[in-house]
Amino acid sequence: MNRLFKATVTDNKQIKKDHYLLTLHPFKKINRPEPGNFFMLSVDSSLDPLLKRPFSMHRWLGFDFQILYRVAGKGTGILSKRRPGDLLDVVGPLGNKFPVAKTHDKIILIAGGLGIAPIFSLAEKLKKNKHLLFYGAMTKEELLCIDELKSLGIEPVIATDDGTLGYKGVITDILKKFLTQNSKLKTQNYLYACGPKPMLMALSLLARKYDLKGYMALEQNMACGLGTCLGCVVNTVDGYKRVCKEGPVFRIEEIVWE
Repeated sequence: MNRLFKATVTDNKQIKKDHYLLTLHPFKKINRPEPGNFFMLSVDSSLDPLLKRPFSMHRWLGFDFQILYRVAGKGTGILSKRRPGDLLDVVGPLGNKFPVAKTHDKIILIAGGLGIAPIFSLAEKLKKNKHLLFYGAMTKEELLCIDELKSLGIEPVIATDDGTLGYKGVITDILKKFLTQNSKLKTQNYLYACGPKPMLMALSLLARKYDLKGYMALEQNMACGLGTCLGCVVNTVDGYKRVCKEGPVFRIEEIVWE
């Protein structure tokens, strides 16, 4: 099935300061995206900006799908101006997915900032399983989908750097306290994470210390999204790999942080 398609904007609403939820309706049937997959979007029909932008799949609605994004530059600024009826060129779904085995009955989800986008879709898929979700951001204005998580029966453990909501501090410190207090369970827990590089680096150290297994989805700038340009490579224990092709989901112990 061709992964290049056109989609109509059906909604593009601001949900918090600089944060938007984009709903797209493909013109044709596409492969069903899985948690961890992403799409490359042309934010405008012009050649400026020239390159598509990568966005994690946030929610699959049966035919339509949603993208959660933050206005951080020219491209996302243009995207925030798209209105219902506008057409976008899209490539996807791309990349790999979070592999979840049926034996993983003690699951911990960890999200940082916009990393909640793919983690939410994973939580939605796992809603019949018992799992914990640790969610951190710099401030409460950057915490998203809290009500939606609660509607799934999840009461997220929250931390903000400035203490405006939840615990004050970084979410990996809160996770460390949980693992310390539940030492008998820690080796049974399986981790799934997405967030900024400092959070994932700290999580990798925690996983090594407590002998935890799991997967993390990397946030990386991309040019093509198809593995051709080699602009998104990361160092792994097995050599350099492309985030767009071999990722964005990697084993926690796989990434070599520099």
